Amino acid sequence: MSNALPIRVGILLSAVLPIFFWVLLGTSWAQQPPVDVPPEKARQFLNLLSDPEVKVWLEGKVPAPAEEPPAGSLDDAIASWGLAVRTRLAALADAVPRIPQELSNAASVVTRDVNSGRPGLVVLILTVLIVVGFGAEWLVRRTLASGDSDGTVDPGQAVLSEVAALLTFALASIGSFLAFEWPPLLRRIVLTTLLAFIAVRVVRAIVKLLFGLAGAERRTSQETPTAPPVASEIAQHFWFRRVSLIAGFLLFGWALVSLMPSIGFSVDVVRVAALLCGLGMLAIAIEIVWRRPGRTTSSVRQLLLSFYLIALWLTWVAGLLGVLWLGLYALLLPAAVRGVGDVAQALASGAQRSGALGTMLNVLIVRGARAAVIGAAVAWLAYLWRIRAAALAGGQTGGLVVSGLLNSIIILLVADLLWQMAKALIAYRMELAPKDESNADDLARNDRLRTLLPIFRNVLAVFIAAVSVLTILSGLGVQIAPLIAGAGIFGVAIGFGSQTLVKDVLSGVFYMLDDAFRVGEYIQSGSYKGTVESFSLRSVRLRHHRGPIFTVPFGELGAIQNMSRDWVMDKIALSVTYDSDVDLARRLIKKIGQELAADPEFAADTIEPLKMQGVDNFGDSGIALRMKLMTKPGMQFGIKRRAFMMIKKAFDENGIKMAVPTVHVEGGGDNAAAAQQLLKMKQAAS
Repeated sequence: MSNALPIRVGILLSAVLPIFFWVLLGTSWAQQPPVDVPPEKARQFLNLLSDPEVKVWLEGKVPAPAEEPPAGSLDDAIASWGLAVRTRLAALADAVPRIPQELSNAASVVTRDVNSGRPGLVVLILTVLIVVGFGAEWLVRRTLASGDSDGTVDPGQAVLSEVAALLTFALASIGSFLAFEWPPLLRRIVLTTLLAFIAVRVVRAIVKLLFGLAGAERRTSQETPTAPPVASEIAQHFWFRRVSLIAGFLLFGWALVSLMPSIGFSVDVVRVAALLCGLGMLAIAIEIVWRRPGRTTSSVRQLLLSFYLIALWLTWVAGLLGVLWLGLYALLLPAAVRGVGDVAQALASGAQRSGALGTMLNVLIVRGARAAVIGAAVAWLAYLWRIRAAALAGGQTGGLVVSGLLNSIIILLVADLLWQMAKALIAYRMELAPKDESNADDLARNDRLRTLLPIFRNVLAVFIAAVSVLTILSGLGVQIAPLIAGAGIFGVAIGFGSQTLVKDVLSGVFYMLDDAFRVGEYIQSGSYKGTVESFSLRSVRLRHHRGPIFTVPFGELGAIQNMSRDWVMDKIALSVTYDSDVDLARRLIKKIGQELAADPEFAADTIEPLKMQGVDNFGDSGIALRMKLMTKPGMQFGIKRRAFMMIKKAFDENGIKMAVPTVHVEGGGDNAAAAQQLLKMKQAAS
């Protein structure tokens, strides 16, 4: 991901900058120069309104409130939109021939009220202010650089140095200008242009910071790079130049369209200027589509994307701002979300937080950054579309529906963020394995958590989903109180109809409360036995020691035999011949048990060593001896196999024989002679 991060950062900035600064352009179209009312006339008007006779006369002239006209139909709304588009296009077409005349008038205003008869005064002032700002910035950078004796630059220190330098430039240039008295129009032009210049520099500094972060991640990554460093540097250079061009077009375009009404331009001409700035952004966007490094799309897709961008610009020309923003979101929002997520992931990885708090913070940073981008987009879309959609759908109902739908997206984002944080915390806790030297209580507590946390995770998912759905329905105007009551009655009916399911769920709850078994334990219930692998709300998954998996509903388990809890007592039976020394066998078995208990391989798993309990009974072929062995659950098999080998060897060395069943066949003399005669006849025949 490290080599792809510069491309993602470039796409992110190319996506976010138009969305952010087109807001500035859009809000500047309708700016009108303020109309100053003489104070004397305003005072006379207020005195006239305070006259009692005038008040009485006005109260008699006020008409009764008219009834609100009924909301128009869908056809009327579409017709009004069509009329608005035709009116806007006609106004823009009429504004084009007026541009030379308005340029001449604006030049006269600038010469008279801004330059005061001195051509180039604004340019000179801006040049001096920029020189002063760069000089102060150079001094700050030199001072901060002198503190680095070893020549190494810490990333955090580099960020602080860049912030200090830009802040110094802004304070020095703006402070130098505000230290003197200037005409109001000149002050506004200089400050607006200077702010646009500072904003462009801030954008360039942010781009450098993000690309530097991408380079640091690539250098520290342990993975094999998928692209050479040269390719990454080419991508960084490409995106840095394009983002700088976009920032310059948008910021200086905003400054231009915000200043044009103040020097005598009409609203329609201002809109034409804004559209021309948009045409420049359109050219940059199309150039990015065709020339961006690392592109894998086909030429047909690039051509379609270019036509899509042109269609968006034409939608802007037509004044369909709601459709324009929907198109922009469809194009740029996925890239913005991915880019913000990658940057947030890089920041979270660089912080190297550990523990439960670190896990939650990492999820909060990554998912929260993506949710913030989507939430901001939804909020702006709600601001643009609420009135239009209300008029289209008819009255307050349409506004309520649109507001509810947009609020639903925010609710889903919050629910997703909470769910991801809870899921990450549960996964972290389940992966937190106990250490080898942990005591039995810690091991038991960890096993119980591994058993209960998956069930809690499923319950939490259902709870978050239910609360989110109810909140969304409430936002849409649905009365949820009767819905909850009806759901309760419906749940009772379902409970009667699905008693088996209810039985399974309740049985599982009580099994968990009783701590009957945990994940990783070997249990047996009737014909089912195996290691517990996982749970659901109604069943348990058992892995048989031969491989098959049993999915058993809790209601069918019944009595449980847990073979993995605390300890295991294994009884061993052995039979020796009647002529064997039983006391010697007892001593040999005791010695073998002590040796096994002292063996490092079995010492940790042995609770009580192997020993002989005594003679169990006298069988047909030998004496039955009974032994016992106490170990940790599941460890008795290996110890018992080793004990059998040692017992066999020790008994052979000491003359103790194992008793085995034998059959002795004995017959009479006549039968033996007949058998011998029959054998001789067969041999002669052969």
